[in-house]
Amino acid sequence: MEQGNYSVGLDIGTTKIVAIIGKKNEYGKIEILGIGKSKSLGVHRGVVNNITQTIKSIQQAVEQAETNSGLKIGSVVVGIAGQHIRSLQHSDYITRKDSEEVINEDDLDVLCNQVYKLIMLPGEEIIHVLPQEYKVDGQAEIREPIGMYGGRLEANFHVVVGQVSSIKNVGRCIKSAGLDLANITLEPLASSDAVLSHEEKEAGVALIDIGGGTTDLAIFKDGIIRHTAVIPFGGGVITEDIKEGCSIIEKQAESLKVRFGSAWPGENKDNEIVSIQGLRGREPKEITLKNLSKIIHARVVEIIEQVYVEIKNYGHDEQKKKLIAGIVLTGGGSQLKHLKQLVEYITGMDTRIGYPNEHLAGDSDEEVASPLYATAVGLLMNAIRNQERMTAINTNKISKGEEEPVMAGFEEESMMNPNKKERKSVFDRWSEKLKDFLDNAE
Repeated sequence: MEQGNYSVGLDIGTTKIVAIIGKKNEYGKIEILGIGKSKSLGVHRGVVNNITQTIKSIQQAVEQAETNSGLKIGSVVVGIAGQHIRSLQHSDYITRKDSEEVINEDDLDVLCNQVYKLIMLPGEEIIHVLPQEYKVDGQAEIREPIGMYGGRLEANFHVVVGQVSSIKNVGRCIKSAGLDLANITLEPLASSDAVLSHEEKEAGVALIDIGGGTTDLAIFKDGIIRHTAVIPFGGGVITEDIKEGCSIIEKQAESLKVRFGSAWPGENKDNEIVSIQGLRGREPKEITLKNLSKIIHARVVEIIEQVYVEIKNYGHDEQKKKLIAGIVLTGGGSQLKHLKQLVEYITGMDTRIGYPNEHLAGDSDEEVASPLYATAVGLLMNAIRNQERMTAINTNKISKGEEEPVMAGFEEESMMNPNKKERKSVFDRWSEKLKDFLDNAE
């Protein structure tokens, strides 16, 4: 695979698996070269519960993307989500040996590494440590402490925690499908890259990504991610409710939801009826659209209220933490009719639907610009950023006459130019650990 020319994002969702191949064009926009999707079998609420079926689904999506693009997929950036993901706030500090020397990246690394020593519940591991703001010798609200003098360096951290086994299972599926794992990223972060503007992140915004199995929340303020949460309900639960409430099969329930579903019961009249074909010669079933929207409304209200509790937990009611840009809805579930109005009614916050088209080249397929593909596009953006960083490191090494360029992948950090220290991101470190585990497990 000519890694320098294109990158691949792989979204392993509860209802679908999407492989998306793309590259940056001369205008800095993302050109989609190929897309493949398959029905996700073996994933429940964002967690792999059948390895064999998940591998098959990944292979189908990858083969379709390869056929569409005429390119070969080697390594992918994959997203993690699921009901096992949780987050917490933590404060920590270090006392520096020499306060006469300026604070450097090593000090920040020492402080970050200290957070990893937090004792988690059995089977859990810290997968993401996001510094919120720093404090130097009592001086608060410092965004970037590098270059400052000080003896005591403190920071508030947003810590994301996940089940080790769940993440290793995703890694195992990727490897068994014949792919290399280039990086792992949190899905709400990927979606936010695709649909949020820099101004929204500065002003304060809550991104709600309604998927098939889970609803992911990411809150940004002052350009920094402040809160993440995963609600273990999504569009699949709405379909399940329709199936039970109308006594029909799942396929019919999904079709009803997509074609006639509405989150606002008031708009449907009592005489609006849809007829569903009966099974094996049985009489057709007649379902009123008012009843359908009542079923959908009840579950959607429950999901939104749970998300709103998380927004309040972040502290949206405080003036300083107010989310001026309101809410952005994305994911397949955001396409439900009148959902925007219902969210505004329940939360009292400005709401818009997030489309990932801002970063895509003008000639991109309209289908890819749907909220359905927000996470996949975000993962592709992450893959392209990784690729650009690797290219820059390789170019730097070649220009200095060093023996050979660094290959893209996991060895990147250890082979870097020692004169120019680049900090490993949390996910780079996590990816290395996961790759070592998968290699040893063979």
